[in-house]
Amino acid sequence: MTQKETVANNHDGLKRRMSSRHLTMISLGGVIGTGLFVSSGETIHAAGPLGAILAYAAGSLLVYCVMLCLGELSVAMPYAGSFHLYAKKFIGPGTAFTVAVLYWLNWAVALASEFTAAGMLMKFWFPHSPTWVWSAVFMIAVLALNLMSVRMYGEAEFWFSSIKVVAIVAFIVLGAAAIIGIVPMSGAVSAGSAGSGSPWLSNFYADGWFPTGIVPIFSTLLTVIFAFSGTEVVGVAAGETKDPHKAIPKAIHTTVFRLVLFFIGSIGVMAALIPWHKSGVSTSPFVLVFQSIGVPFAADIMNFVVLTAVLSAANSGLYVCARMVWSLAKEDMISPRLAQTNTRGVPVFAVIISMVGSMVCLLSSVYAADSVYLVLVAVSGLATLVVWAAIVVCQVLFRRQCAREGKSVDDLAYKVRAYPLIPALALIMTVVALILILFDSSQRTTVFYMIPFMALCYVWYYVRAWWKKRGLEKKRV
Repeated sequence: MTQKETVANNHDGLKRRMSSRHLTMISLGGVIGTGLFVSSGETIHAAGPLGAILAYAAGSLLVYCVMLCLGELSVAMPYAGSFHLYAKKFIGPGTAFTVAVLYWLNWAVALASEFTAAGMLMKFWFPHSPTWVWSAVFMIAVLALNLMSVRMYGEAEFWFSSIKVVAIVAFIVLGAAAIIGIVPMSGAVSAGSAGSGSPWLSNFYADGWFPTGIVPIFSTLLTVIFAFSGTEVVGVAAGETKDPHKAIPKAIHTTVFRLVLFFIGSIGVMAALIPWHKSGVSTSPFVLVFQSIGVPFAADIMNFVVLTAVLSAANSGLYVCARMVWSLAKEDMISPRLAQTNTRGVPVFAVIISMVGSMVCLLSSVYAADSVYLVLVAVSGLATLVVWAAIVVCQVLFRRQCAREGKSVDDLAYKVRAYPLIPALALIMTVVALILILFDSSQRTTVFYMIPFMALCYVWYYVRAWWKKRGLEKKRV
């Protein structure tokens, strides 16, 4: 086999066929969803215009620090399912197993909610059709995309995400034009204290810079952090990326830059055009602004955009779930049969098992909403913070290993600058987020469910490892 073929095909059966544009859009696809298009108005309502922007700015800083750490690890060791492999190498196998299970569960629960949301969105156009039929149709479609090939998956995700990007850019451009009065708006939305015409920035200070106080900014920060979950998909896809030493750094910087631009830019436009007390989740702020500007069929357009956002998130979610299952199986932490790939380099069994898992989560939301599903949502809610913390710790331990082995940091193809400030800042912000959860009565139960679940993962792993070792010893005897 030539060197070129060796680079193109991962030695573990997966194939390196994704480019940096696929990688960037996959990461964006996992992040930009209903949280921005629908519920972002609630963030402004809770924290106020400036408070919401500050919360998203803080969340962006945390994401950037984590992604820099992930970039260094992914370029040095471009493994598929990288999180738990880094944790296994630098922390321990029990932690690796726990991190992988938590991340898989996080996306499996998200998948269930995405398919439900997709079915409900279709009722906008077909009000008398049953939701479950549309959910099933989209399940089959997303499953088919993930079973074809990694390139087909990446291409589909590229176009799904492109639709969202175009909608956000149009929103920011038209919104900015409306803010300064180039594009007229109806007074129903933009009036604020001015009554009519272009609001400029009056909605930011009409009721004071922090109309709801300072404390809501911190509680909103939790929502913002979870809204950014999905950026770390870059690391999961590292093992199937062409020229990872070039593609991964480019994808990381492009993704973070676009997220900051899209999220903070959109929030800024919303806050300027919609008085904070009129923002909420009953109507998408995107729809409100487009309708006020006079964009024809604004509701239909945004329903289509949100639908593609949901399908994009589901597409990314199934991909991530499957690669986590594949990676666990490859490390013999679960049945090795699940690591088998077809001729196109797709881990078929891992994809199917992940889809079945999301269906179980979906059924539990219908038949056991107050028990099983409640626990699943609670546990998955903290998975992002646990994974991010594990990434940062692994990067610090990686640097220490390099120092022990006498390796120069300058030899790294990609390195975290301002070390150790960047990982230290990321860990501090992660700990602060966990403390905020303990002080938030509505989210405190997530910690109480998370601790025993993580303990159960450790017990499961070490008992299984002990049982396997015992079986091998018996065979030798």
